[in-house]
Amino acid sequence: MSTSIRGLRRSDLTHGIVQVSLDLKTLDDGLRMAAIAVEAGADWLEIGTPLVMAEGVRAVRALRKEYPDHPLVADLKIMDGGYGETTMYAEAGADAVVVMGRAHDATVQRVCEAGEAHGILVMGDDMGADDRVAEARRLEDLGVGMVIHHIGHDHRSMHRELNLSPLTDLPGIVAATTVPVQAVGGLSIEQAVGCPSIGAGVVVFGAPLAIDDETSFTIPERDLPRILGEAIARVHATPVKV
Repeated sequence: MSTSIRGLRRSDLTHGIVQVSLDLKTLDDGLRMAAIAVEAGADWLEIGTPLVMAEGVRAVRALRKEYPDHPLVADLKIMDGGYGETTMYAEAGADAVVVMGRAHDATVQRVCEAGEAHGILVMGDDMGADDRVAEARRLEDLGVGMVIHHIGHDHRSMHRELNLSPLTDLPGIVAATTVPVQAVGGLSIEQAVGCPSIGAGVVVFGAPLAIDDETSFTIPERDLPRILGEAIARVHATPVKV
């Protein structure tokens, strides 16, 4: 496995790969969850937003030291200061950063410029877009190397009557773009495992698989290694729809 993922193409993904999000609030818990994820077969590790907020670049450095060959995604949700924030995390050892589509075009472009300069993957998150298909196309046009189709936790929770799911627009987003795509936001394990068959080859397992609730951010007390290992094996066995 190589941490050089900046040039990842959709055609490189013949079968699903798995990114495990460390949605935790302490470095100790992040490292413990990372060990479980790697043992279970995870391909990429994500420094989830709670861990980024709590530990910052310290978490990236610690995970890079522990896992030199695993790509590390920093879920910064960048909204401004794109070049500087991307550079900071790239220099700490991150292999990918996340910029929000709701940011100005200039910010997305500056993040992409920093990604080019430092050789890291830029992932564009469409959360909050009114037209998600158009937003995915816009993000690719601005230079991102991957589109994240994301229905936010708060929005889903506040509007349960809408039965919101990233699966609704996912086929249209895959059809409208050429870069790799991932879908996040309220997916069950079964739904996530099925994403490669829709064309979204990078599958994310995080909350609620990795945490008990949105306030505790602690590793759940259950058979997580077995659950995660079985799910990852299924994703690895699922061909990515061309």
